[in-house]
Amino acid sequence: MTSPSTPQDPQRTLLRHTLATLAYRGGKALRDAPESFATFKASAHTRTPGQILAHISDLLEWSLTQFSGKEAWHDSPPLDWHAGSERFFTTLAKVDNYLGSDAPLSSSAERVFQGAIADAFTHVGQISLLRGLAGCPVKAENYHKADIAIGRVGADQSPPRREF
Repeated sequence: MTSPSTPQDPQRTLLRHTLATLAYRGGKALRDAPESFATFKASAHTRTPGQILAHISDLLEWSLTQFSGKEAWHDSPPLDWHAGSERFFTTLAKVDNYLGSDAPLSSSAERVFQGAIADAFTHVGQISLLRGLAGCPVKAENYHKADIAIGRVGADQSPPRREF
């Protein structure tokens, strides 16, 4: 990890805040979904929420391989909702830990953001949309007011400040 006297690269700091934001928004989309939601099918041509969740974790693992210079992609099968959620947060923590360390970035922050990380946000939005279609909607929130902190990338997130 970076020592307190070592200034953190602003790009890494922004990426870490981005991951904390993804954890907050993702946590909201995943929390309190019924176990059956993992296999909800909106149409014959859409992925299930469980498949989307597995893909999000695959994206995050891919970003870590890009940062570490050992780029590799893996398609993982969906897990049950609880295990898939745990994988999401565990993978976020691994990427955050890498970015919080002094390890070099083998791929630029911009490239990884525009690919894997931005795609992960898109898919969290899909899960939120599917929650509504499945009859278990996620409450809207003013995310500008949310208590999001660098390094807080686990399932334990601050409660919403302003939902509607």
